[in-house]
Amino acid sequence: MTSWAEVIANALGVDLHVVDLATVIDKYIGETEKNLERIFNEAETSNAILFFDEADALFGKRTQISDAHDRYANVETGYLLQRMETYEGMAILATNLRDNMDEAFTRRLRFIVEFPFPDAAGRQAIWRKHFPNQAPVSDDLDFEWLGRQFQITGGSIKNIVLNAAFLAAADGGAITMAHVVAGARREFGKIGKLWDETLSRRS
Repeated sequence: MTSWAEVIANALGVDLHVVDLATVIDKYIGETEKNLERIFNEAETSNAILFFDEADALFGKRTQISDAHDRYANVETGYLLQRMETYEGMAILATNLRDNMDEAFTRRLRFIVEFPFPDAAGRQAIWRKHFPNQAPVSDDLDFEWLGRQFQITGGSIKNIVLNAAFLAAADGGAITMAHVVAGARREFGKIGKLWDETLSRRS
């Protein structure tokens, strides 16, 4: 999703400020809000676009208050609601878990763009796109089969192709179906998706 935000920033001729959640979220009360205030102020000063990836981590739903932790978490959400209301720049929020975001945030968004899960034809096109013409590719690569066989996102396809390229480089040859399948097995393990050996069988 970062690439889409980069395209928008480039088209508008402004900088893109990618918010690193690891440096924003703080376990100490009030520190997260201070970090966010600094980021918003810097973005307003520089006229940059703010990009929040995995936005549901920050813009999550408010909860029923059962202890002090819940109360302060809701204070943080309230602060963000207020700050987004007064922020005069552009902010892009990306998430795979839109239902986990507080509805008060989604009501404040001017545009919501859905990126549907790619179908087999779409996945086939993505597979082809990630293999440049100059890449050393074996003749046994079957993009149509890959598109049908692996029901995954474009981001996972990109990771698999990169894994396959490293495996092929280590073997000193072209990228083969065996390299791609091995890369897919690794990616499935990383994203917690069950790997079935039938996935590697070509019919």
